[in-house]
Amino acid sequence: MFEPSHIPATILILLFAGAIITCYLAHRNLVYGETLVIMITLAVFGLALFLIPPVVRGEPVESAYSFFSLPLAISLRVDSLSLYIGLLIAFLWVLAARYSPEYMLHGHARPRYYTFLLLAQFTNLGVVFAADLLGFLLFFELMAVTSYFLVAHEEDNYALFAGNKYLYMSIAGGLGLFFSLLIVYHLAGTTAFGEGPLLTAASPLATAAFIGFLVSFGIKAGMFPLHVWLPDAHPAAPAPVSALLSGIMIKIGAYGLFRAFFDIFGIELILEMELHHITLTLAVITILLGSAMALLQDDLKRRLAYSSIAQIGYILLGLSLLTERSLTGAVFHIFTHAMMKGCLFLCAGAIIIQTGKRKISEMKGIGLQMPSTMICFTLATLSMVGIPPFNGFISKLQLAMGALDAGEPAYVFLLIFSSMLNAAYYFPIVVTAFFAVPKEEAGLKMEAAPGMTVPIGILAALTFILAVGPYNLPLQLARTISQGFMGL
Repeated sequence: MFEPSHIPATILILLFAGAIITCYLAHRNLVYGETLVIMITLAVFGLALFLIPPVVRGEPVESAYSFFSLPLAISLRVDSLSLYIGLLIAFLWVLAARYSPEYMLHGHARPRYYTFLLLAQFTNLGVVFAADLLGFLLFFELMAVTSYFLVAHEEDNYALFAGNKYLYMSIAGGLGLFFSLLIVYHLAGTTAFGEGPLLTAASPLATAAFIGFLVSFGIKAGMFPLHVWLPDAHPAAPAPVSALLSGIMIKIGAYGLFRAFFDIFGIELILEMELHHITLTLAVITILLGSAMALLQDDLKRRLAYSSIAQIGYILLGLSLLTERSLTGAVFHIFTHAMMKGCLFLCAGAIIIQTGKRKISEMKGIGLQMPSTMICFTLATLSMVGIPPFNGFISKLQLAMGALDAGEPAYVFLLIFSSMLNAAYYFPIVVTAFFAVPKEEAGLKMEAAPGMTVPIGILAALTFILAVGPYNLPLQLARTISQGFMGL
């Protein structure tokens, strides 16, 4: 077995080489290509599991590779936060890969789709495995390109418009990151993570670097007012890509903000410069705006997209409150939202494929026609609203307790109000699906194929099984990560 230090590089090489082989193989035999993609994503998830023991022991996995005459080595590092996000990426990609063959059965350019599905996973994992800002920037820029081909996959006017908006804004975000990288290197002489806060003194340049990070990662996360690409990209993309965009890719922006807060600035400097007040304000607006706009949408995927904006606001809120329990809530909500929203987007894809319906007003009786899909949708919805004992309740409870720890009870009322808004735009979907028509008028059952319903069922189960079980591993990992941030 490989030494743990070589596992991150092995994962990245496997994904990159697998994408090239998939491109060749899928053009000749699509079934073989689809099977290969599923096998590669499973292998990546299996390899990622081997990183758990050393990281849990408090031993980050590090490696550096020099090539030819390049002056800089490619450095990889996996600590508790990057492992947490990396495992989420690997797991959701397995489900998306298994869901895709049935969803894409009548789609076009499928070899290209599967090639870029693996390349997108390569770039996402590259970002979280990067040991410094330079590697982060490299994979961050590549992620924008690979994701573009998935967002614009349908190649109709709307998909191309949404893809171009996403690409241009991602490039702008990359420029902001490059600008901040130069400032950090100028001030600190290094851009490596894991060496303590890189910046130790307030200055106009430090403020400019923070603004650059905020713009860069805010675009990727879909934070107000940089969210404008997200409501178009999610509906335009194929459903498994929408699940990955919402469940994973916008979390890369949140991951970047965590790195900026704790690896580059540090809590003391953030408090001294009062930078968290900026992100707190943006978090509140992001939560309220996303929820309010979701209420106005009749297109199912567009409603889910605006909901994702609101949900990223929760993560930003927990980060900005800077207490142990708020950080636990923020980190755990990354997991919670990935399960909930991944399930909801896959459900939406199954509904669209089976019925051709996208508008919520047209979905009367859909729960009687597709009971398994809509039961899973309902479970994910209950978690999104924050009904006990679902994971969504646990993450919001941690955020509320973190707000009280920070002496900010007003944010508890914000969380309650936003949950009421969640109920206002999610529960009508469930009511329309199950109760809008009598059972005898619902029509024939048209449940999706098992290849689609099984990934949906797994995600739906994970919205509550861990919450009611004796040991909630993601929550414990989130607590460990937050304690590390606070130096406890």
